[in-house]
Amino acid sequence: MSTFLIYGATGYTGRLCAEHAVARGLRPVLAGRSAEAVRRFAEGLGLEWRAFGLDDPKAVRDGLAGMTAVLHAAGPFSATALPMVEACLATAAHYVDITGEIDVFEALAARSGNAEAAGVMLLPGAGFDVVPSDCLAAHTAARLPGATHLHLSIGGFQGISRGTAKTMLEGVAYGTRVRRGGRIVGIADTPRASADFGSGPRPTIGLGWGDVATAWHATGIPNIDVFFEASPALARAAAMPRILKRLLAADLSQRWVKRGIERRLPPGPTPEARLRSECLFLAEAWDAQGRRVATRMRTPEGYTLTASTAVEIARRSAAGQARPGYQTPATAYGTDFILSFEGVERRDL
Repeated sequence: MSTFLIYGATGYTGRLCAEHAVARGLRPVLAGRSAEAVRRFAEGLGLEWRAFGLDDPKAVRDGLAGMTAVLHAAGPFSATALPMVEACLATAAHYVDITGEIDVFEALAARSGNAEAAGVMLLPGAGFDVVPSDCLAAHTAARLPGATHLHLSIGGFQGISRGTAKTMLEGVAYGTRVRRGGRIVGIADTPRASADFGSGPRPTIGLGWGDVATAWHATGIPNIDVFFEASPALARAAAMPRILKRLLAADLSQRWVKRGIERRLPPGPTPEARLRSECLFLAEAWDAQGRRVATRMRTPEGYTLTASTAVEIARRSAAGQARPGYQTPATAYGTDFILSFEGVERRDL
């Protein structure tokens, strides 16, 4: 029987994915670096478990024995994605992860030919990053063939895990990245705009988010920007002088601040907080003639949604519903994939 493995199963999001899978009647194999931690968690769910690190290629390949697909939930993916991808290519297991990191998306896209030759699908960004926004971008682009510009705005996102905080920190420190003429470039100043998610305009701040990479693969639109609703913390970070951002980007500064994130932030939002929250999206596209279209979307809270979408993509992959090569959620499963999840609403404007 085809099955999938969840690696990083004892982390905040990995646990949510494992618990959601069991609630759906699925039986994934759980894995991670710490044998004791994985054993305790897996036995509590009545699941098989394995323990291996990612620094030994043979151990990783052995750890994937018998697996049809892997749901990789152990970040930072800038360090962990490629070792797992190499093992998946060697063992013909489809690769799924929950990254939101631009460089990881691009690195995996560069391995698309290898994946096609191996009959393996590489689908990073199977969670909040970037399933809803990717499907929304592709849907909106289909409404305006020939669109040249795409703006994605994200709001209502409350409570973040340590991993997401680190990714946002890097986005602020390294400057805003956007796509221009099909290429990813950095811009010196932090863009500011506004977005109407359905209750009037809200201020937003440009951030180098995963969709800068993935939306181009899903839509072919050459100019892409991503904005987040301007929370007080994000607004303060974006307002830092350029010289402070350069200092923050230094390796030593990054390590120091990330250690602070580990000490001060909880692993992620509480179940009660997740139930109270929701996420809002606005996609706007226009073409060279000035024609414009826009679509809004509302989804459950980001980590709740991640557990649902990531497990479903892993399940489909393990069942053979996988297109070899690099894929985004929309290229693999269509623009309406996101609508198959409870609590998602989409409205064309």
